[in-house]
Amino acid sequence: MRQYDLSPLYRSTIGFDRLFGMLDQASGLEAAPGYPPYDIERTGEDAYRISIAVAGFAEKDLFVETRDNTLTVRGSRGAHPEGEGRQTEVLYRGIASRSFERRFQLADHVQVTNASLENGLLHIDLVRELPEARKPRQIPIGGGQAAAGPQVVASPKAA
Repeated sequence: MRQYDLSPLYRSTIGFDRLFGMLDQASGLEAAPGYPPYDIERTGEDAYRISIAVAGFAEKDLFVETRDNTLTVRGSRGAHPEGEGRQTEVLYRGIASRSFERRFQLADHVQVTNASLENGLLHIDLVRELPEARKPRQIPIGGGQAAAGPQVVASPKAA
């Protein structure tokens, strides 16, 4: 059984921390599906793009959905109708046209902004948008005097 050390990836990626944690948990349980192949790219500081090779699939054959920090991409091609005046016999099938489902775990605050089909690649654009409360903020350091405010004075003990 192969063991992969993903710790170098933790230092160089932003937004997919949960994905690597899930990979650590699932390593060795089952082989990851290899169809369809995909790429994950960083297109900006907080922007990502997933490109999935979906040659032969039309827009109507593809389904993209996000739910509970999970991005699901499904593809399903219907059978070719035979009664349309075109009858062919496939001698060799090298282009896979089987149905598929791919799931990607998204980090908190990662949103899908766009999905497009171009030259046989399904591009899904993602952006990580932290809410204001989660963004780091700088705290100003005051001068040499303590800020005036309510002070707590210990009360004398009653005898």
